[in-house]
Amino acid sequence: MPTIPYGRQSVDEADLAAVSAVLTSDFLTQGPHVEHFEAALVEACGATHAVAVNSATSALHVAYLALGLGPGKRLWSTPNTFVSTTNAALLCGASVDFVDIDPQTYNLDPQALAHKLETARRRGEPGPDVVATVDFAGQPCDVASIRKLADAYGFRVVEDASHAIGASWRGEPIGCGQHADITVFSFHPVKIITTGEGGAAMTNDSVLAESMRLLRTHGVTRQVDRLEGATHGAWYYEQVALGLNYRMTDIQAALGVSQIKRLESFIARRRTIAARYDVELTDLPLKTPWQSEDSVSAYHLYPVTLDLQRLKGGRKAFFDLLRARGIGVQVHYIPVHTHPYYKRLGFQVEDYPCSERYYESCISLPIFPALTDQEQSRVIRTVQEVSFDLGVD
Repeated sequence: MPTIPYGRQSVDEADLAAVSAVLTSDFLTQGPHVEHFEAALVEACGATHAVAVNSATSALHVAYLALGLGPGKRLWSTPNTFVSTTNAALLCGASVDFVDIDPQTYNLDPQALAHKLETARRRGEPGPDVVATVDFAGQPCDVASIRKLADAYGFRVVEDASHAIGASWRGEPIGCGQHADITVFSFHPVKIITTGEGGAAMTNDSVLAESMRLLRTHGVTRQVDRLEGATHGAWYYEQVALGLNYRMTDIQAALGVSQIKRLESFIARRRTIAARYDVELTDLPLKTPWQSEDSVSAYHLYPVTLDLQRLKGGRKAFFDLLRARGIGVQVHYIPVHTHPYYKRLGFQVEDYPCSERYYESCISLPIFPALTDQEQSRVIRTVQEVSFDLGVD
């Protein structure tokens, strides 16, 4: 039988037609579809501005730069994320630190953040200039509580919502900018919607939006009101900042415009799959993901944690058996601070015990809109069989 992956894009005939139309048009790179996609993101999320770029990592980088991260500045984030969340801050020249996760949500723990902030203040140590939250697996972080801390301690908030377009917090869509200064989305193929590779930064701050637009295109502008000298003519442009080529192509944007029309149906299918897992994986040596009453998850991932005392061979044996039987499970994430590069920065194993305990027992099961009921039955049946095979008598 073919392997069922943990995630996969859903591309239909409308998507193919949208991309094909661009390929025969006058614009392949920065054309009208980029603006169309940005407008669709604004409509879907309720923010004032969307800045589309070529990856979520690029979106994080321009967001951090726009907020002034650089040498001598500090970013705090969660260890339970992909390395890009903090790597982008290091690329700005800033330093990074971490706050442990809530053991229920697997997101950055606001209480742990409050304690760390107060400890730093009491010791006369500098706090963060930016805190980057992560909406892990699609469940929104408690950014409302973090916003209150931001107002009290004077830092900015970036919400890394790479997993969470289509999710909501207390009835407000993620990306609306109610609590975060900037929210970042990812459109990688395994995410909720895809542009192949791609990302976007959402904000309600026009100054931040303009800064990110400038940074995504080499720091070059043709806008007369931003030129520092007199224009030489219609061809004239100036580099007024140090930017990069982070532009999204019109090919990618056309796919995004088509995909976002199905955002609600994609999320609905993911929630249906998750609800079935919740019911049919009970009474096994594992724990299904807890969900906050304040949020509605986008269910980018369906991470379970194993009861290792009830399983012979531990997580690796469980993982290997599922993979051998065609269930393409994955692990999200190796805590960032335990990677060799971050150890060389001074971080150590056991620095953030909740994140490390979660990592030691987590496995992500397949969840994506095109997962059929029959395929999900196969996943459930195989998880049950492997649990029985490895169960401690």
